[in-house]
Amino acid sequence: MTSAVSFVPQALLVTPAAVAKLKALISEEQNPSLVLRVYVTGGGCSGFQYGFDFAEAIQEDDTVVEEQGARFVLDALSYPYLVGSTLDYLEGLEGSRFTLTNPNASTTCGCGSSFSI
Repeated sequence: MTSAVSFVPQALLVTPAAVAKLKALISEEQNPSLVLRVYVTGGGCSGFQYGFDFAEAIQEDDTVVEEQGARFVLDALSYPYLVGSTLDYLEGLEGSRFTLTNPNASTTCGCGSSFSI
C-alpha cells in the first residue's frame, strides 16, 4: 500500500542577515524579550502591504519562529498570506530594510512592500 506524503511549509524562512539585524536591534534596545512581528495589512498599490514592528507580548494565536535565539512572530490573520515566505535584511543604495519574498503573492509592486494574492 502506498501512503500519501503531505507537505507542510515552514511558517517563515529567515536568512542569517535578518537574524543578525534583529539580534543587533534587540541588543541596542537592551530588551531581550523583544520579538519582530511580521504582518500584512490592507493597502499599498497592490492591495496588501507588509509591516514589521517590535513587540514584547506574544498572543495566544501567534506563530513564533525562532532562529538562532532571535524570535519572529506572525499573527493568525497574516499567517495564510505569509506562510513559506523568506524574511531577509538588505543594505544598499535604497537604504536598509527587512524584506519579504512571498511565494503566495501573484503580483508585487516595484518597491516590494505591497502585493496581491
